[in-house]
Amino acid sequence: MGMDLDDSLDSLKGIGEKTKQTFQKAGIENLRDLITHYPRNYESYDAPKQINSLQEGEVAAVAAQLTAPLATRYIRGLSISTALCSDGSDVMAVTWFNMPFLKNQIRSGVTYVFRGRIKAKGQRLLMEQPAVFQTEQYEGLAGVLRPVYSLVKGLTGQMIQKAVRQVLAQKSLLQDYLPEEFRTKYQLAEYNYAIEQIHFPKDYHAMLLARKRLVFDEFFFFILQLRSLKSVREKSENHFRILPGIRTVQLLEHLPYTLTSAQMRVWKTIEKELQGESVMARLIQGDVGSGKTIVSILALIMVADSGYQGALMVPTEVLARQHYQSVCELIEQNAFPFSTVLLTGSMTAKQKREAYEKISGGEASIIIGTHALIQEKVVYHSLALVITDEQHRFGVRQREMLSLKGQMPHTIVMSATPIPRTLAVILYGDLDISVINEMPSNRLPIKNCVVNTGYRKKAYEFIRRQVEEGHQAYVICPMVEESEAVEAENVVEYTEVLRGELPGDITVEYLHGKMKPSMKNEIMNRFLLNEIQVLVSTTVVEVGVNVPNATVMMIENAERFGLAQLHQLRGRVGRGSAQSYCIFMHAMDGKQIQERLDILCKSNDGFEIANKDMQLRGPGDLFGVRQSGMLDFTLADIYTDAEILQQANEAAGEILKKDPQLQLPEHQKLKAHFELLIRHQTDHLNL
Repeated sequence: MGMDLDDSLDSLKGIGEKTKQTFQKAGIENLRDLITHYPRNYESYDAPKQINSLQEGEVAAVAAQLTAPLATRYIRGLSISTALCSDGSDVMAVTWFNMPFLKNQIRSGVTYVFRGRIKAKGQRLLMEQPAVFQTEQYEGLAGVLRPVYSLVKGLTGQMIQKAVRQVLAQKSLLQDYLPEEFRTKYQLAEYNYAIEQIHFPKDYHAMLLARKRLVFDEFFFFILQLRSLKSVREKSENHFRILPGIRTVQLLEHLPYTLTSAQMRVWKTIEKELQGESVMARLIQGDVGSGKTIVSILALIMVADSGYQGALMVPTEVLARQHYQSVCELIEQNAFPFSTVLLTGSMTAKQKREAYEKISGGEASIIIGTHALIQEKVVYHSLALVITDEQHRFGVRQREMLSLKGQMPHTIVMSATPIPRTLAVILYGDLDISVINEMPSNRLPIKNCVVNTGYRKKAYEFIRRQVEEGHQAYVICPMVEESEAVEAENVVEYTEVLRGELPGDITVEYLHGKMKPSMKNEIMNRFLLNEIQVLVSTTVVEVGVNVPNATVMMIENAERFGLAQLHQLRGRVGRGSAQSYCIFMHAMDGKQIQERLDILCKSNDGFEIANKDMQLRGPGDLFGVRQSGMLDFTLADIYTDAEILQQANEAAGEILKKDPQLQLPEHQKLKAHFELLIRHQTDHLNL
């Protein structure tokens, strides 16, 4: 059977049109997408624990007997089956939803192994929706790692496993493109072995070997992209005669605050480079709230003052509208003769058409929007400056595509993601780096506390008091293992609980990644206007919106996040003049967890925290600590995998020094794979 990785999913047995559409909802379009839809975790069948040693939040197995037959009751069409079980050390409750048939399958007085996540309910522990095994059956699973995939409604882990096994059966399908000398030098597994063992590892060691190879590849090709971007830029001269002008001086004089010395230092560097002979490519790194945006607005004004266009691309529509309104106000207050347009995905066809005309005709000097700025229909008149906010949300390819809209425009990338300098030099390899390492003087430091779940009632009471004082709060919902759909349900369920805990006049709403963009925008807008006082959310708020009135950030299951991401979430508050607070709540106790989270109490410096995060991560954190989502790598995490990142950088440098265009015979497979990845990324941008 001939099979190609670009073949559609319906080339596999058992996948028809309907099943194919279900896979597509998870972003799996073809066989290549399928085999690179890696497990996001593994279930390991460890020896059963005693009930009296269990901790809330952990996934564990217990060998126990029901103390009485299962009782089933029905609430609004939902069946709930409950029982108590005992192993001699203590008693634990077990609950199943919509599984009434279990009543005939699980008998009291017989020992079974129950496996699931532990919750606390009153004074007793509860295992919700546990898997049930005969004792011999469970013993046979000892040492097996079962893959757990990100799923969508209608897609099961079993369906993915079955499809992946069919592809892997075609042994000749996957040719290794990495030269053997590098595989040997960095002790990297062969590609076919890595793909097979990442999906179906024979043991933990094999999974780590597979993961190392695939993480290396992710970093390696990312760095190749950066290097190719840099080589194009270095050959480009500055085609735009940008002059200092008086309007940036005027703007600085009329601001209601004075820039910090760090902001001024970075602005002076940018001002000089815009007038230089070469094209500027600069990263502005600085903590949330350090004032990167005003520096970028100064650059947009300077470019507009010289008769050119500047574009600012941000991750969310609400943020784009906020920036648009801020820039329009500054232009109006200073009577500048510039026109600004907004361009986002949710605008009507007529609104977009009008924006396109203003952009292509040169009427618009400053263009602000989301990824809609890089759509094919957008034609710029004289694009001299491209600014992207939180670049890792867009990816290098998208940034490159916006750059290609002009005659090699200047580039500024802004990032609040705290990355240790040693890694930033690699990850932003095509950019010069400026750091704003000083906070505005009117910013009060956020007050932090690390508590366990016993503090939850007090936390709710604290949120109530803050809302009564006129403020707002975020609650980041506990992470859920199974799928995005369950994570969404979890947010909804948590919101219901919180509504019951808080007075009826406090509006509590939820936000999660599965919501339609229009609904997300509506919720964020209502929160911005204080129509919603408490927002329960997944991490989608991380780069969402600036709400100066929000003074409380409460993060459930804080132990499952990386420190750098916790720091960024915390940065959503403390943006106004009022004192702000962050509550890190952990469900699992332990000295190590407490020490790790205490780092956030001791420091509000993102770079210091990022360095500590890098030092603290180890192989045990590969899946236990929530991946940071940095630069949208699939498997790689820059903190846990810092050493692999440095090796990939070294290897890319060595290959490109020897063969800059990848033209040597031994690099042909590598070149073909690199070009394929670029095409693949472009297709996925839906242009």
